[in-house]
Amino acid sequence: MPRLRFPSRIVPGRLIQRYKRFLAEVALADGSIVTAHCANPGAMLGLTDPGSTVWLSMSPDPKRKLAYNWELVEVDFGDGTQCVGINTSHPNRLAELAISAGTLPELAGYPTLRREVRYGVNSRIDLLLEAPERAPCYVEVKNVHLCRRAGQAEFPDCVTARGAKHLGELANVVRDGGRAVMLYVIQMRADSFSLAADIDPAYARAFDAARAAGVEALAYSCDVSPDGLGLARAVPFVLG
Repeated sequence: MPRLRFPSRIVPGRLIQRYKRFLAEVALADGSIVTAHCANPGAMLGLTDPGSTVWLSMSPDPKRKLAYNWELVEVDFGDGTQCVGINTSHPNRLAELAISAGTLPELAGYPTLRREVRYGVNSRIDLLLEAPERAPCYVEVKNVHLCRRAGQAEFPDCVTARGAKHLGELANVVRDGGRAVMLYVIQMRADSFSLAADIDPAYARAFDAARAAGVEALAYSCDVSPDGLGLARAVPFVLG
């Protein structure tokens, strides 16, 4: 699988606090304290403990107010310490790289890929795949980084009405003759994937309805390190 490289060499630090959702205060090795952008609107359960080792990249834009981006955090979920990707802007790019390279077999055979295409009711699909004489394939990508049991990734980590809406839109795509795929990109090492129905029962119900309508679901774990990240392998669903 192709790997996504960070925009700059990433540097380690110690997390002081995450606050206001999109900000993180981090102490660097030289003793300086910086404020980094946290590109993650979710709850980030289990990923924001003060004192955790985190990794920051530096923005290539010298005019940006916050020079650093929070990329990774080191966590032990009970099966050894690993790096977890927290930047929710990466999964779409990871999926696009793998599809374009032909290394995501379930989504192979589509020569045209378009991003953020309008469809449904005020929605945009993450990736629209097209090929002559094939139904268009609508791919919705979700970032996953919740783990409450060693080896088992879960989604979502907070209530997501938007996510449930997307599942309904994908079901309508299938009813209209298209192909629809829900792709969960797990930014960590994982052996299986499940829905966190206790966190968002409405999303779990929407997932079941979408699957019954013919929406396909895939989950891929990632190989994550300070050198970059990439899709690693498909993992099974544990549902019910």
